[in-house]
Amino acid sequence: MPTTMPSTASLRLAGRRIVYSYPGDTPPPELLDTIRAGRAAGVILFKQNAPSPEQLRAAVQLLKAAAQEAPSGVPLLLMTDQEGGAIRRLPGDPVHSARQTGAASDPARDAARSGAGAAGTLAGAGLNVNLAPVLDVFDAPDNFIDHFERSYSGKPEVVAELGTAFLTAQQQLGVAATAKHFPGLGTAARAENTDERLVVLPVPLAELRARGEEPYRAAIAGGVRLVMASWAVYPALDADRPAGLSGAVVQGELRRRLGFRGVTVTDALEAGALAAFGDTGDRAVAAARAGMDLLLCSARDIQQGDAAAEALAVALDGGGLDAGEFSDAVGRVDTLRTSLGRP
Repeated sequence: MPTTMPSTASLRLAGRRIVYSYPGDTPPPELLDTIRAGRAAGVILFKQNAPSPEQLRAAVQLLKAAAQEAPSGVPLLLMTDQEGGAIRRLPGDPVHSARQTGAASDPARDAARSGAGAAGTLAGAGLNVNLAPVLDVFDAPDNFIDHFERSYSGKPEVVAELGTAFLTAQQQLGVAATAKHFPGLGTAARAENTDERLVVLPVPLAELRARGEEPYRAAIAGGVRLVMASWAVYPALDADRPAGLSGAVVQGELRRRLGFRGVTVTDALEAGALAAFGDTGDRAVAAARAGMDLLLCSARDIQQGDAAAEALAVALDGGGLDAGEFSDAVGRVDTLRTSLGRP
């Protein structure tokens, strides 16, 4: 935790970049108080938060009511992972995994149906952001991303087409899509899981841009609202830092080279891949400095989100984070939140 007390104004600004999580089936009072104070951008929900549709509905109502009491009254980003297949936090569509969609008789139609189904499931539960689709292009059968059927194909043009069909259909129904994991986990071997440990993907730059990034060019052209950065290290771009902590990746590749203007979001801030990069506060500041707008605090611990927010606020007060860039990041997040609150 920071040793310096941040200003109230900076703490509120910082909170508007934090996605909280919580344990159990009911949002705890301290989280609701944080939301009412305007110090949260959103909440990520997991299966343990939704043991039944009724309990999920009640929890979402509490979260939304707290947001309405905040000074701005701007809606929260309420999100989950609803990719399809085995990776579904809520019961319901999409039933098909990405691999099943890629193998369908009409893959584009199946991808669009899955995107619309995901939107229906999430919107029906009161959620407005899906941390999907996965745009990783697998390079070997049964590698990390293919084993769990999370990749549409080993061909970048197919992933580009199907991922864009999914996100377009979903966003047309009012649920924001998140393209992940930039610039691609498709070359990770079966045991290379960034949730557990540091992963280095020594892909040549030409291949990374031709294969890994191609689906993102299509997704950006298709209007994807969020992009999640990977926690893997890509030596061709930055030999020292995971993508989500690297300005060369986030600002250089995603923003300047590919022209993305939407909201960037980290993967889980508690991931094992970040073990060498300090505590929650250190990671939060490093991610913000790299250009990540939203910080995903998904350890089901309210204190994790608080620690990230306080570290950001202290760094902002002390000049460790650029005030103009900080304001721009908050602005992008607020714009997304406001747009998702419209009928």
